[in-house]
Amino acid sequence: MSNRLPPLNALRAFEASARQLSFTRAAEELFVTQAAISHQIKSLEDFLGIKLFMRKNRALLLSEEGQAYYLDIKDVFNAINEATERLFARGEKGAITVSTQPSFAIQWLVPRLNAFYALHPDIDVRIKAVDQPENSLTGDVDVAIYFGRGHWADIDAEQLQKEYLIPVCSPLLLQGKKPLDKVEDLINHTLLHDTSRRDWKRWFKQVNVKATNVNHGPIFSHSAMVVQAALHGQGVALAHSFLAKPDIDAGRLICPFEDVLESKNAYYVVCRDRQVDLGKIAAFREWVLDTVAQDQEELNDQ
Repeated sequence: MSNRLPPLNALRAFEASARQLSFTRAAEELFVTQAAISHQIKSLEDFLGIKLFMRKNRALLLSEEGQAYYLDIKDVFNAINEATERLFARGEKGAITVSTQPSFAIQWLVPRLNAFYALHPDIDVRIKAVDQPENSLTGDVDVAIYFGRGHWADIDAEQLQKEYLIPVCSPLLLQGKKPLDKVEDLINHTLLHDTSRRDWKRWFKQVNVKATNVNHGPIFSHSAMVVQAALHGQGVALAHSFLAKPDIDAGRLICPFEDVLESKNAYYVVCRDRQVDLGKIAAFREWVLDTVAQDQEELNDQ
């Protein structure tokens, strides 16, 4: 028996079932029926001559031997997955999956993708927009854009630029019956809030102005929405500088005041440590960093 290996399909069924502690979830993961999983587990138990699972109070549990076997083989499956990821990542053609917040995708990434395709026509970018991309570097994701402090285990994280919260509004608000001219004029305008009201409270404290309307105004769950509301003249927003820059450059938004809040968080382009220099992952990562650097250089020249 020392020269024989168990059937691979049976091992896959066992690994998934042991990890999920459910034949049903294992079947869903492997796109087979629950009966097929049960059959594979039975064939593996017959091959090994031991009982791998037991049922107790309708719950699926590993036997003592099954637990020991699972701990041994799970690292083998992880190693196979990692080797396969490295092989796919090494190529300079094909698809790359990028996970990011919807706001970053809408405001920054999507408008610039043509520039990436011009440099790398053989790489297709698949954007996976998620509300909370941090820690979303799952098996199907090659690169992600995280918004945070930059401390993540086993991940290469490169900060794009320092992030600020800046007051922005439509140029239309500088006109009308109550034009926006000085900070005190904000009392006559709607404040637009990104996620919570804390940012505007910090901003008013920094400029040493008391605002009675800071507890009013709509709150948006996505940064892109607060920018859109400002674009349509619905009020004044404290927007992330990174996301507001395209509309400021185009003249669709203006910064009525110079006072800004420095954010403790920033955007980072991240990938797995072991893949930072591989093929299309390196190409996309370097393109993002180069594009941000060029934007910053153009800003400094103005």
